[in-house]
Amino acid sequence: MPTIPWIATNTPETGSTMVVMASRLEVRSLRHVPGFLLASLALWRQALKSPGAVGVSLKAELFKRTFWTLSAWKGQADIRSYASTEPHRSVMRRKRAVMHESTFVFWDAPAGRSPIGWEEAQERIAKERA
Repeated sequence: MPTIPWIATNTPETGSTMVVMASRLEVRSLRHVPGFLLASLALWRQALKSPGAVGVSLKAELFKRTFWTLSAWKGQADIRSYASTEPHRSVMRRKRAVMHESTFVFWDAPAGRSPIGWEEAQERIAKERA
């Protein structure tokens, strides 16, 4: 699957700061990839509609069993709200059993810096995993 490019959902206030979240999610086996892909797409659609979301992108390396997310939010409270709302809450609960490894990174960025690029996100994740 190709990368779903950055889609801006809201425009943050000029001069404000947004919270960027990037993740790397690896499933245990290739047999878990189709279900995880469908779940990822559902959560991507949820994020697009979530209050406080500034932008969202998704990347899947299917044969490597690895999924990447990249999103920006107006604040941490918006991320927590998204994560605790359905379908995200129950999907993550169900998918924990198929997860091999997960890495999450958060950082602040000026609102005018959107979209955030995959290169920066993957570098930050690599540093976190090191």
